[in-house]
Amino acid sequence: MREILVDEIISNIKEMCIEANYFVSNDIISAIQESTIKEKSPIGKEILSQIQENASIAKEKKMPMCQDTGMAVVFCEIGQEVHVIGDNITNAINEGVRRGYKDGFLRKSVVKDPFNRENTNDNTPAIIHYDIVEGDKIKITVAPKGFGSENMSKITMLKPADGIDGAKQAIITAVEQAGGNACPPMVVGVGIGGTFEKAALLSKKALIRPINERSSSEYVKDMEEELLYKINKLGIGPGGLGGITTALAVNIETYPTHIAGLPVAVNISCHATRHVTRTI
Repeated sequence: MREILVDEIISNIKEMCIEANYFVSNDIISAIQESTIKEKSPIGKEILSQIQENASIAKEKKMPMCQDTGMAVVFCEIGQEVHVIGDNITNAINEGVRRGYKDGFLRKSVVKDPFNRENTNDNTPAIIHYDIVEGDKIKITVAPKGFGSENMSKITMLKPADGIDGAKQAIITAVEQAGGNACPPMVVGVGIGGTFEKAALLSKKALIRPINERSSSEYVKDMEEELLYKINKLGIGPGGLGGITTALAVNIETYPTHIAGLPVAVNISCHATRHVTRTI
């Protein structure tokens, strides 16, 4: 049994919150650079250039790339041979978020109650998803999610008879309805299968897959490529001002489901799709 002190978890979470908000990942930067060359709309091309400049300034000056530094979403894969000592892991994650948002001068956007709306003043609690896996390590992904794009999320409970064509249409409709509200170019995370809540979780997890990696399932890979093509034909474009770069990627995750159901969840992210992964 390997022991991990909570202090190690706290310090890593703190650093990851800051890193995710300051630096755009290389796969995203590469995709935007390629899209800038391909984009036919002059204003779309200009917006993509400004996105690159913004990312460069944030990296150079070590400051948030966006004023909405998100609600901290944390995926935590805990090896079954790990023993966390010093406190429980949930408290440690929240303490790391608390320190990261304070020391990184990140906007604190979480309210204690959905109706009373009093700010918690430290961006906690985080949204934490745990998985127990083999081994003696802890793999953590911190994915701050802004609500301009989060508010565009959709879940549709299709009938099995709707099939793959019905699922494709539900995804395209969700993107079309989001329009410019999700700060395109966007990354489209999709979860298909499971139950109502499992599909939503899958769609969130889909966003942390690098956008230059396609699904290992051949038919899902084909879906991803077809949907990206069709979404970029919608004409929403960068900033919602027109163009052929509405999405940088469509990432789809699937899961077994019930004979009577076909849940399809769409979780849209802005171009940055912020996330950082570390293994302790």
